[in-house]
Amino acid sequence: MSKMYKNFKSFYPFYLTQHTNITCRRLHFIGSALIIFLFMYVVISGRFKLLFLSPFIGYGFAWVGHFVFEKNRPATFTYPIYSLMGDWVMFKDILIGKIKF
Repeated sequence: MSKMYKNFKSFYPFYLTQHTNITCRRLHFIGSALIIFLFMYVVISGRFKLLFLSPFIGYGFAWVGHFVFEKNRPATFTYPIYSLMGDWVMFKDILIGKIKF
């Protein structure tokens, strides 16, 4: 991951190469979906302290996918913003069927 990406458009194809394992993608999807549910619950309940769980849920599922199934280093360590954006674009792409779940 030594290449420096100048924009997200050029980064996203690389991001997808880091998520070829279907279990890894599924874990990313589940983690992202749980983040959405957590945020909805927090807004409805007003229990804002639960937001501290966000990184553990989101990154926890993703990192298990990378270290155990994909066997690579998460792009978050080198490209944190683009990687976060990639998580949500990949989530959307899985939802609309562009990427296999």
